[in-house]
Amino acid sequence: MKQHDKLLTICEGAICVAVALALSYIKIPMGVAFGGFGGSIDLVMIPIIIYAVRRGLSWGIGAGLVFGTLKYFLAGGVAASWQSMLLDYSLAYAAVGFAGLFKNRPRGLVPGAICGCIARFIIHYISGVTIYAQYMPEEFMGMNMTASAVYSLLYNGTYMLPNTVLAVVVCAILTRPLRKFIMNEEKG
Repeated sequence: MKQHDKLLTICEGAICVAVALALSYIKIPMGVAFGGFGGSIDLVMIPIIIYAVRRGLSWGIGAGLVFGTLKYFLAGGVAASWQSMLLDYSLAYAAVGFAGLFKNRPRGLVPGAICGCIARFIIHYISGVTIYAQYMPEEFMGMNMTASAVYSLLYNGTYMLPNTVLAVVVCAILTRPLRKFIMNEEKG
């Protein structure tokens, strides 16, 4: 990669992280409503998905990692420990960068959004099964909770499913207008 292209890629990443951080202040809280610690419906993954699909896996993971860490410190992050901060913010948003697996695909935004959202969910699920299992209530959503795996699936699903649907819909809407940008054809 040429020096100019690398600088442009870094600047685009910084802009996408900044936009995602600004979007993190516009949210619908969900997890607390269900008796948990957090989780919300928002648009923060969209800029990371767009960047990852445009620039690729490693750049997308890097941007997600930076965003997740900044989100914890600057946008009211909630964590039970440093391990949960690492999993639920830094690594979870880094996982959104897996959308970069769909780089150079003109219609890569939708499958990229699905991939990035599933990857983020997996990290949150692991956090729920390992770290947050000690906080599992006896009853959740009208069901008796006996397994942290079920609790984590239900709890994280309350906000990740709507976030995934939202990300896929927005990415589907943006696929056509951003095609040239995603494919790096906007210069010509």
